[in-house]
Amino acid sequence: MLRIHNSLHGRKEEFHPIHPGKVGMYVCGVTVYDYCHVGHARCYVVFDVIARWLRYRGYAVNYVRNITDIDDRIIVRAAEKGESIGALSQRFIDAMHEDFDALAIQKPDHEPRATEHIAGIIAMITRLIKLGYAYVGLDRDVLYSVVKFPRYGQLSGKRVEDLRAGARVEVDLTKRDPLDFVLWKAAKPGEPSWPSPWGEGRPGWHIECSAMSSALLGAHFDLHGGGMDLKFPHHENEIAQSVPVCGGEFVNVWVHNGFVTTDNEKMSKSLGNFFTIRDVLKHVRHPEVVRMFLLSSHYRGPINYSHVQLLQADAALSRLYTALRDLPAASDPGAAPAAALLARQRFEDALDDDFNTPEALAALQGLARELNAARADARTAGAVLHVGALARELRSLASTLGLLNVPIEQWFRLSAQLPLNEEGSDNPRTQLGEAQIQELIAAREVARKTRNFAEADRIRAQLDAAGVVLEDKPGGATSWKRV
Repeated sequence: MLRIHNSLHGRKEEFHPIHPGKVGMYVCGVTVYDYCHVGHARCYVVFDVIARWLRYRGYAVNYVRNITDIDDRIIVRAAEKGESIGALSQRFIDAMHEDFDALAIQKPDHEPRATEHIAGIIAMITRLIKLGYAYVGLDRDVLYSVVKFPRYGQLSGKRVEDLRAGARVEVDLTKRDPLDFVLWKAAKPGEPSWPSPWGEGRPGWHIECSAMSSALLGAHFDLHGGGMDLKFPHHENEIAQSVPVCGGEFVNVWVHNGFVTTDNEKMSKSLGNFFTIRDVLKHVRHPEVVRMFLLSSHYRGPINYSHVQLLQADAALSRLYTALRDLPAASDPGAAPAAALLARQRFEDALDDDFNTPEALAALQGLARELNAARADARTAGAVLHVGALARELRSLASTLGLLNVPIEQWFRLSAQLPLNEEGSDNPRTQLGEAQIQELIAAREVARKTRNFAEADRIRAQLDAAGVVLEDKPGGATSWKRV
């Protein structure tokens, strides 16, 4: 039975979808005013694995991940860049898709944009005003009245009295209560706006997700996710907005992933300590290394980003690729051996236990060790079949996590060396292209055939200095890999 930690109740619970065999899942997406950073990567890799696992378990998943394409930060950034808001948003949406594709983050079933749901947003605000949960403020903003919702604070565990006491420092006379938040912002000169019953304006951030989720998943759905930083106020406000309009329940299970930290401080654009996905991808062998790094810690806890962590992820992933390298051919798939069945059971149990990816990765490493031991003794046809079955199981399970999708030899020919060392300076190691490496190997082969062993040794030393290790195989063939 799949068990998920429900942030609403602070405990793991057995997962029972509202409609048998179907799951409605909404994840708060990116506000597109800049390139995505490693914190975004963690969030969307986590929910990519959750969607993959739900499908693996046989559920028909309707996965919605929105895009916020109208926001104060977008307006400011567009003005700074001298771009239209639409052009800037589209540029960063395209960049986001490139980054997510590189990380093997599968596309959601729906990717609504806030600007496509203005009519639904206005309809929801109109309903909240009619029900007495919202009002038009003195400056023509439409505000949500927090005092009208007794359950406010249930997700975050915050007490309204404490929040109100803290809010008194910044008194806003346009609000009835310092905790009230904006649903519709009255238009300002030069800003984009849409007509509404309260005048020209644009939606507040929180109402966007309430409108988009209900439009695509219905008033009551199974799972809502996002980063831990969204629990309050964003998700708390979503509940307050949606429950009155929906007439009861809103979301059954709330899932929040932990922060990415650098030097044990939360990574964020506001603190200036973030690394964009595209910059990080320049410094790894392959994007799978970043994915491996992000899955190496449980999604609910923090994960500290560093070059050392990336190298450790590379080494762990390379162990899996090494287990699959140079396997003997097997024409018959054969039955799954006991070791493969045990690994699958361990893998499935881990992901059924609140998507425990570190334990699932440990199951893959255990299977790789079994495979290495089996191939060392693969001298009979039966043993070859056994090795082939273990390899297929390793590939199959890893693919569920979005791993081991690179051709084996290509993996080892990619550079594993980070261009930056731990001190942040340029790495002096010379990088050789694949064509240069092949030329040097061919020259070494000529030197060996002509018994010019000093030249052959010199070429090997040159390759070794460039991080290229040669392996001379029986029959005269030479393979290579980067280290």
